[in-house]
Amino acid sequence: QVQLVESGGGLVQPGESLTLSCAASGSIFSINTMGWYRRAPGKQRELVATVGRDYRTNYADSVKGRFTISRDNAKRTVYLQMDSLKPEDTAVYYCWERLWNSGNDYWGQGTQVTVSS
Repeated sequence: QVQLVESGGGLVQPGESLTLSCAASGSIFSINTMGWYRRAPGKQRELVATVGRDYRTNYADSVKGRFTISRDNAKRTVYLQMDSLKPEDTAVYYCWERLWNSGNDYWGQGTQVTVSS
């Protein structure tokens, strides 16, 4: 059973940094695409960043140059380093995993990030 558990959310001021972590279990982590989505209040869920099995990364335009996604296959963990945070980054952030062999998607329970002065 695939399970994704996020951690690291919280309340920060504009301009500060935060790092999210997502621990995965129940899958062949190293061959799957991992990523982060977010849902802001009153908005649809949107892609933030992904990292493939080949370590290629993809970012939403709104976070390019500020956010960095990475993965540690030995720890079965994906990270999202968020720098220069803005109030518009406030959202629930969800870890995402797409299985290489089936194409099925899995989601974590989400972690709240609030950027406010």
